[in-house]
Amino acid sequence: MIEKIRTHFAGHIRTLETVAAELSPGIERCATLIIQALRDGKKILVMGNGGSAADAQHMAAEFVGRFLKNRKAAPAIALTTDSSILTAVGNDFGFDEIFRRQVEALAAPGDVVIGISTSGNSENVCRALELAAAMGCTCLALSGREGGRVAQLSDHCLTIPSDYTPFIQEAHLTIIHILCDLVEDSVFPG
Repeated sequence: MIEKIRTHFAGHIRTLETVAAELSPGIERCATLIIQALRDGKKILVMGNGGSAADAQHMAAEFVGRFLKNRKAAPAIALTTDSSILTAVGNDFGFDEIFRRQVEALAAPGDVVIGISTSGNSENVCRALELAAAMGCTCLALSGREGGRVAQLSDHCLTIPSDYTPFIQEAHLTIIHILCDLVEDSVFPG
């Protein structure tokens, strides 16, 4: 069992080292886009399924609450949290529409819409990003594997170069924390 634990840590470390080497400029670009949107009085909408839904909620909580600093709240909404909306839209329009309908209702031009999908092909995330782009939102994505459709539908996609879902999710959370730190330092200095 100890060997399996060490193997997991080794894979996690290798993945994060690769992400640091390859994605740091992209992370900086995403942070810059979020910072500019918040400075312009815009909001952040975040979505994903399963573990990615938890990451979306975590990210929104860090922006609305705080990451490390006591500061003014930043406007962010996780589109994964309203069970009445999710079940109503899922029942009436289908699961593939649960995020698109919320983007239609809540997004405005200049807002940042972030889709999180380890496969890059979650249909409900793809449909929401497609509409967000048409509405004039900045679309960002966190993905894995080859990037999938979210990479094509977003202005910038941070694709974790791994096929192993746990490593993709662990890297996504690390990137989310880095983005929150960069945004907090830039938008709320002091």
